[in-house]
Parts: sequence; C-alpha cells; structure tokens
Amino acid sequence: MSQLKKVLITVPDTLLEQADKMAGKEKMNRSEFVRNAMKFYIADLARRELRERMQAGYSQMAEINLSLAEMCVAADEEQQQAYEDRLAECE
Repeated sequence: MSQLKKVLITVPDTLLEQADKMAGKEKMNRSEFVRNAMKFYIADLARRELRERMQAGYSQMAEINLSLAEMCVAADEEQQQAYEDRLAECE
C-alpha cells in the first residue's frame, strides 16, 4: 500500500456512530472503513461520469443515425420513383 497520511475530519456524532457500527460489522477499524468508503465513493463518481458521457454519446449517435436513415429513405424513395417511371414508360 502507498504511504499513509493522517487526516483530521469533522463529522456529526450520528454519522460517526453509524460508521463505527458498520466498521465493527465488517470487522475493520475506523480508518479502514473510511478508506474503503472513500474508494467506493470515488469509484461511484467515476461510474456516474462515464454513464453521463455514454448517454451524451448515444444521444449524439442517435441524431447522426436519424439523419443517415432519413437520407437513405429519401434515396429509396427516389429509386422507387425512378423504377415506377421506367415501368410506366414500358406500358
């Protein structure tokens, strides 16, 4: 593990009591509990940020896909019309 640093933090009594109870249930000391809580919170923030970036990317791709689909539909309609025009000429 990397070098450990001591940090002084201020928390409400009730939060500290809850943290101490959970640390006891998990069979770890307060420092281990706080380190793990910080790691989980940082990982959760990273997941949320990634999710937001992915949602933005999907939205952008949806716009691109829609415009491509519209172009293809227009091209299909033109080809269909040209085909029908050629059929009409044959009659």
